[in-house]
Amino acid sequence: MHAFDVLGDPVRRRILDLLADGERSSGDVTAVVRAEFGISQPAVSQHLRVLRENGFTTVRAEGTRRLYAVDPAPLREIDGWLDRYRRFWTGPLDALATELARGKRERRLADEAG
Repeated sequence: MHAFDVLGDPVRRRILDLLADGERSSGDVTAVVRAEFGISQPAVSQHLRVLRENGFTTVRAEGTRRLYAVDPAPLREIDGWLDRYRRFWTGPLDALATELARGKRERRLADEAG
């Protein structure tokens, strides 16, 4: 499965969002995803399996618990692919940052004068 096919699913993206903050048990992930998406435990397990089998997550056993974590390798590959297109938003975002800084400076100068 292609990386964008894996990430094209909102449930899998949410799972990665949850794991971005650190390792979590499958039970924790399942509870959050079930509450937010209204899907069954087996469906969440299937999404975890897709992420694991495609290299986006790692899993380790700790007693009876399964702890999932993000594996950054496929994300680096996606980031590399996006490099070709980054120029389409980097310039406009830099310009926006300049304008925001200019506005802050003007407000600060106005406050100091007023």
